[in-house]
Amino acid sequence: MPAIVMVLIVGVLFYLGYRYYSGYLARRVYALDDSRPTPAHTMRDGVDFIPTNKHVLFGHHFTSVAGAAPIVGPAIAVFWGWGPALVWVVVGTIFAAGVHDFGALVVSVRHKAQSIGTLTREVINTRARVLFLLIIFFLLTLVNAVFSVVISNLFVANPEAVLPMLLEIPFAIAIGQYIYRTRSAALIPSLIGVVLLYASILLGQELPISLAGIAAEDGLFTERNIWVILLFVYTFIAARIPVWVLLQPRDYINSHQLFIALGVIGLGVVVGWDRIVAPMINDQTPDNSPSWFPLLFVTIACGAISGFHSLVSSGTTSKQLDKESDARYVGYFGAIGEGALALGSILACTAGIVATTADWHAAYSDFGTASGDATSNFVNGVAHFAGNLGVPEATAVVFAAVVVISFAATTMDTGVRLQRYIVQEIAEIARIRPVARSLTLSGIIAVLIPLVLALLPGGGEDGYTFGVLWQLFGTTNQLTAGLALAVVAVWVTKSRRNPIAVLVPLVFLVVMTTWALIDNLLTFVAEGEWVLAPLDAIIFVLAVWLIVEAALALRQARSGSGTSEPVEVPES
Repeated sequence: MPAIVMVLIVGVLFYLGYRYYSGYLARRVYALDDSRPTPAHTMRDGVDFIPTNKHVLFGHHFTSVAGAAPIVGPAIAVFWGWGPALVWVVVGTIFAAGVHDFGALVVSVRHKAQSIGTLTREVINTRARVLFLLIIFFLLTLVNAVFSVVISNLFVANPEAVLPMLLEIPFAIAIGQYIYRTRSAALIPSLIGVVLLYASILLGQELPISLAGIAAEDGLFTERNIWVILLFVYTFIAARIPVWVLLQPRDYINSHQLFIALGVIGLGVVVGWDRIVAPMINDQTPDNSPSWFPLLFVTIACGAISGFHSLVSSGTTSKQLDKESDARYVGYFGAIGEGALALGSILACTAGIVATTADWHAAYSDFGTASGDATSNFVNGVAHFAGNLGVPEATAVVFAAVVVISFAATTMDTGVRLQRYIVQEIAEIARIRPVARSLTLSGIIAVLIPLVLALLPGGGEDGYTFGVLWQLFGTTNQLTAGLALAVVAVWVTKSRRNPIAVLVPLVFLVVMTTWALIDNLLTFVAEGEWVLAPLDAIIFVLAVWLIVEAALALRQARSGSGTSEPVEVPES
């Protein structure tokens, strides 16, 4: 099948989802009301709470959620065939991710931009808040550990991409200073930043940066692990400075990169008229392969639905929303964009990396190979599409690596900042005031724990292999999405509106993720993973407990308690 057929069908479905379903959510489920001042105005402080143009905020939000996960998850999941992966990306994006991201943003805005964990106290109860904060803590630990490994592996494999990524930091800071001091629009400066970034790719090819020599002399750490340490040092600093200094301008640069990457994939598919050579259903998987049910639904997390998005929506985005009607564009359309990136990953790994079905089966010979080569498969696939447009192969590979690293680094920046918030909230509950009131102490904890997990021996010569960490990250991430939907469902019910649009994806995710947690726990125990097995068990117990609390709160809300809010407002 020509790949362009898949692009056109999914594009139409995404358009219909945004045009009609998000409009229904805005009017009848979340009841957006621009007469309500948002926390960005009522709590403005110039650091975290800043009213932001919806296009700029979309750039920040989108690139914060669109890290490497919507690339890696589908790149692994096509192992079971492109059919199940594509169906979950499309259905999950329209009916689950959009509802989740949009809903978490609105609920947070209605509760003074509190994080999804904190507002669990008001929507469900105090005990549920503590449980959810602990689950979020584990999720962010895994997110930051996983993305540090993704970036480090790409730096090792593509030393030509290191210099462009280093130069993007001063480019973004300069753009942020210019926009902040002149109050200018961000579009032109950020486009200039993109041009400078891509021009630096040529410089990076001339001056590749590798730490292999340092690792050989040191003997204590591998090259990958040195990069992991340096990344966490950087994110500690990045999480301390105001969002407008680095986070916002770099996110806006990276939002352009997403559209450029999607454009390269789309145009490359058309010009090259590439065909999908992977099977719709892979019937040649080895006997010891994991079952796609339920693991498909946690392997593809971001790109279908992701709990991390609720942390971004309620952690940073809600503090910058100018007016409530912007939530539809930022939240729901942001989920659509993530789904489009997941589609690009499927195309790259089914039509871009090889020319024949036999070659594809060789590249996806077993699940371990599919997991280990996920990012390189995407990079090579995008490089092939860029090659169809006349870009030299070596430059195209670096371009694709820069795209993936940019998104992953932005997610790490946001993830560490959010982890600092969560550490401070937990410390406040535990009455550990020095940590709760210190950005430095909370920041150190936020980076130290995922750093240790990323470096911890086990699973492979460099520590836990990417595939091992991804399994636990995926289940915890999707579980968080289900729990965030539970908070949204209780709030919608208390507001005396129909919660069915929230309840359907909620029930599906809770069933799939708890099933996957049990499956992973049995696997970890059988393989003697005595760090990951107890971690999985703790997350499972916390999840079951919080699900019970949410179910009781939902039952109470359905009995008639709760506040009344407007049922419908005009569509914006």
